[in-house]
Amino acid sequence: MMKRIESSRNIFLIVCAFMVTISGNSQVSSDGIAIDPAKEYALNYLGQSEIVESFGEISDAIWSYAELGLQEYKSSGLLAKTLEKEGFTVEMGLAGMPTCFVATYGSGKPVIGILGEFDALPMLSQKGRIPSQDPIIEGAPGHGCGHNTMGTAATAAAIAVKKAMDQYSIKGTIKVFGSPAEENLISRPYMIRAGLFNEVDAVIDNHSDYHFRTGYGVKGSAMFSTIFSFKGKTAHGGSAWRGNSALDAVELMNVATNYLREHLHFGHRMHYVILEGGEAPNVVPDAASVWYYIRNSDEKIEEMYNKVINCAKAAALATGTELEIRCLTAVHQMHANKAAAELYQKNIELVGMPEWTEEENEFAKQLQKNLGVKIKGMPNEVDSIKIYTGPFTGGGSTDVGDVSLIAPTATILFPGGVPGKIPHHWSSVACNYGSLAWKGLNAGAKAIAASAIDLLTKPDELKKLRTEFEQYSEKHPYKTFLPENTEPPLDINGALMQKWRGKMEDFYLNYK
Repeated sequence: MMKRIESSRNIFLIVCAFMVTISGNSQVSSDGIAIDPAKEYALNYLGQSEIVESFGEISDAIWSYAELGLQEYKSSGLLAKTLEKEGFTVEMGLAGMPTCFVATYGSGKPVIGILGEFDALPMLSQKGRIPSQDPIIEGAPGHGCGHNTMGTAATAAAIAVKKAMDQYSIKGTIKVFGSPAEENLISRPYMIRAGLFNEVDAVIDNHSDYHFRTGYGVKGSAMFSTIFSFKGKTAHGGSAWRGNSALDAVELMNVATNYLREHLHFGHRMHYVILEGGEAPNVVPDAASVWYYIRNSDEKIEEMYNKVINCAKAAALATGTELEIRCLTAVHQMHANKAAAELYQKNIELVGMPEWTEEENEFAKQLQKNLGVKIKGMPNEVDSIKIYTGPFTGGGSTDVGDVSLIAPTATILFPGGVPGKIPHHWSSVACNYGSLAWKGLNAGAKAIAASAIDLLTKPDELKKLRTEFEQYSEKHPYKTFLPENTEPPLDINGALMQKWRGKMEDFYLNYK
């Protein structure tokens, strides 16, 4: 297996050595507008083949670690070490989370933040650049959302900005927010509560995709992530009347919440898994628990959450059991800033879509064929800016939503994934490794770096973001959804990661 992976990596090195440096190398953009020298300097740095290769290898290493949320010790450590080596001051273990870090360079205003993620997903192990399902280790975690590329893109961009700041004596501060457990929506609410974003003037988020664009408006769902645990009384199955079944309470709660769905707004989402339910059918279980994701709009989420809590209380009352409620996290919808998105989009268009090789297009087409989607290869054009409008109909969630309510924020979607790939699926894991991922994260890093330099050097541009944000905040002031005394759930994913880490270590691609 290792020979197969290393052989593929050698091919990727050869491919990247011949990559065309995309945009940023001339002093004039495609529409004839002169490029700021500091921005050009950062783009040229990122366009060097050895830089593409170096950060590509970092991304591939994190891809191979595939560490679950709050267990990303090697992944966050590699990114932090890379930033520290380049002159950033790195603080680790922030906001009560060992894998959370903030890397800072410069001083004074403005303060520009870049978000980076690095956690993987369970059950998605898959070999890189293989267009059919073929796990490295059956059942192990995998990077099915591209977070290995996202944390790396943020790191590469910040280093490029730092070099431009040094070269052109640019004042201000650049910060990288190393954010663990985004897949579990955990870190950002706790990071905000700890004051880590207090001085930030604007934030650049990024996410792996096959599009190259950004957008503005309200999108996604607010969410509560909560474990409901019931404690009963055990008894022999032959004399069950002597006991109080905690499993009965879980099942009654689930029945109640499923009936509740009829009376919720059509945009709601609700999912659950039973974590514990007993060990033998002939023993009444005295402990059982169920983990809920409860999603709705910012306006409706708290009302919905309280109704689910009432379902749990009713189940406890009906079964004579005790109820314990443990909220792991709670997040807002994303409120993307229009002025930020418009600025970021200009830099996306400046950078342009990477040039894909025939081999990369062939992989894309084969994957598309195997997934039963339209066969069209990799995209060739940058997408136009997207406006999030229309009635709320639900959708996914991100803890970037909380950040968007405390500082002007928009997300740069960068390419590298194959159109038609399925998020949180082996097909995404296959895309997030090798030259496709390298080129995509490099394009994203260029757009991030160019946008950060604009915000550092063009006060009028930053003022547009801040003015819009401050006006929006008057009607949408931030309040945390986290219940009082909630703490980061450091135990989450611990046993699961311990189960797989020893088996996965043989396949680690350690970056030196």
